[in-house]
Amino acid sequence: MTPVLAFDAGSITLSGAELTGLPTETLKLFSADPRTGGLRARGCDYAAAVMSMRLGGIKFIDQARNYAPLTDLALAKELTPRPHQSEAFTAWRNAACRGVAALPTGSGKTILAVICINYLKRPTIVLVPTIDLLCQWAEVLEHFFGRPIGMLGGGERRIEPITVSTYDSALINMEFLGDRFAFLVADECHHLPGAETRLAAAMSIAPFRLGLSATPELPDDRAEVMTDLLGDIVCRIAINELEGKVLSPYVIHTVPVALDPEERERYDRFRSVYTAFIRRHQLTFRNSGDWGRFIGLCARSPEGGEVFQAYLEQKRISRGGRAKLRKTWELITRHADEQIIIFTADNETAYKIGRLFALPVITHRTKPSERKRFLALFREHKYNVLVTSKVLNEGVDVPSVGVGVILSGSASVREHVQRLGRILRPAPGKRQAELYELISENTGEESVSRRRREHMAYEDHDDPAGEVEEDASC
Repeated sequence: MTPVLAFDAGSITLSGAELTGLPTETLKLFSADPRTGGLRARGCDYAAAVMSMRLGGIKFIDQARNYAPLTDLALAKELTPRPHQSEAFTAWRNAACRGVAALPTGSGKTILAVICINYLKRPTIVLVPTIDLLCQWAEVLEHFFGRPIGMLGGGERRIEPITVSTYDSALINMEFLGDRFAFLVADECHHLPGAETRLAAAMSIAPFRLGLSATPELPDDRAEVMTDLLGDIVCRIAINELEGKVLSPYVIHTVPVALDPEERERYDRFRSVYTAFIRRHQLTFRNSGDWGRFIGLCARSPEGGEVFQAYLEQKRISRGGRAKLRKTWELITRHADEQIIIFTADNETAYKIGRLFALPVITHRTKPSERKRFLALFREHKYNVLVTSKVLNEGVDVPSVGVGVILSGSASVREHVQRLGRILRPAPGKRQAELYELISENTGEESVSRRRREHMAYEDHDDPAGEVEEDASC
């Protein structure tokens, strides 16, 4: 009896097969399904299953694949790859068209994907984390291929041979669409190993895969998931390799600001409550489980509510002190002829700046139509300043932005590099990008700043006039 390989709701099944006759490599992929009496594997194991049976000389019927080559696919616009894009494409192709390309923000990761799609000429699904990126990718792909591009997400549900989907929409729909695409592109692929997000790629049978990220570094367990679903990192190009060529030259100003006296008194009072608690319980936050322990201890301890409130208050004061707001206005006036993005760690501070200086604000609460309008006016230079919390760390493409102001953020290296990347895209007349990081002196922000700057993008780019001194407190 000839084995039959089929697609079923995000998985692949193998029926009509004698187990004793299957290659060992095939059997490793499948598990017995007691419901059907057959064998079942993840959708993403399709390519390995086909290859193992072919190499084992097993004849089988392939009913899993529901796609065919796009023989009419061609570029509608001329495209000349830059050297770093050609290097990344060659590395990906030499890795059997599977792998992750680590390229800086602004270096043309979307163009690399266009090159790969045109090379394969196969139905393609592109996964993106945000609605903004969904629209940007669709526009770029339609521009280069001159054909309708499908969209899944943001109220759109249109499937085409080349389709762009948010991760969330792909997660919902891949069990129905997982057999229709041969090529899967995961933009900002560091999102892919999430506990649920990974299922979007696991349910697709696409044998060819490309991951794109400026910051693909992940904890070991998540890195293994990304390798399993996309392949190894096949190319890594750093920001400093492209600076002054593909990306704008840049300088980073670390600007210490002092809390006002009343803020200093309140900060020290709340900080002492918080630090006494974590020292008593020997919490260093160097281990991944320490934050969970802190939350649990606050929930169980009689003084826990007071401690957690103290933690929030000292952080709020250091993130949005009055001196930071004054310095922000000073920077806005200093760079009045340039486009500026102001980044905060929280919505409260973002909206405070918006109200105080009458500036447009984009957070996760901003309605899609309003966000689209703000970004359009920003690109048209009708707005010169845009305030955001975290939603524009990824996804905004405004080459003329030359100034970034970081009022506050997490200790994440990824977040910091992404924010830097927002101002590095080249544009006519753009000589140098400037990133300002405002740090409240003698607060926990100083140690946070040191941790999030541990990336080669920050080497040799500091303005020596404003370095933050070492702070032993955490």
